[in-house]
Amino acid sequence: MSLVELIAQADERGLAASGLACLDRCVPLLGGDDEILRPLWASLGDGACAGEWGERLEQARGKLDAAGPGDEAALLAHRMLEAAPAERSAAGVRVWADACSVASLQIHRLLDTAADEASSVDSRREGSTEGMSPLVAAELRRQITVLEVLAGHGPAGLRRALEVSVEGRRVLRAVVSRRSRRQR
Repeated sequence: MSLVELIAQADERGLAASGLACLDRCVPLLGGDDEILRPLWASLGDGACAGEWGERLEQARGKLDAAGPGDEAALLAHRMLEAAPAERSAAGVRVWADACSVASLQIHRLLDTAADEASSVDSRREGSTEGMSPLVAAELRRQITVLEVLAGHGPAGLRRALEVSVEGRRVLRAVVSRRSRRQR
């Protein structure tokens, strides 16, 4: 199943986790530490009350906004954060998750030193993987894994989704670090 199809079929929790995972993997571009979005992840669990998402989102925005936008990749990451809906409704998180998916793939495409043969990331999300650059391919796999895990395991899949996100964040942090050293 393509990423576009998985997003279309996901429930509200899966969509929120999908968008959050994309944002979480891009935290190195926002100047945040590895734990900054952990409270938002916790708000997706079964025991969380409805208002926790909005409160924790505002806290994260306050901490991450201080970094300020940088290059195009950082600007895309900031837009993901700014676009996050204050209320975790299915309609709101669906639009956000879809936009985060596109933005995160685009960020990985911008940061990849290998060329991606597709004219846009849209074809990647629809299942066309021929000539895909390694960084974009890995991000696409992570996005699909998060949605599949949550569809198959519900709230119990949150831990695995977070693990996938942490792995991706480490990869992106290394890419950003290498890029920074090359630009000096």
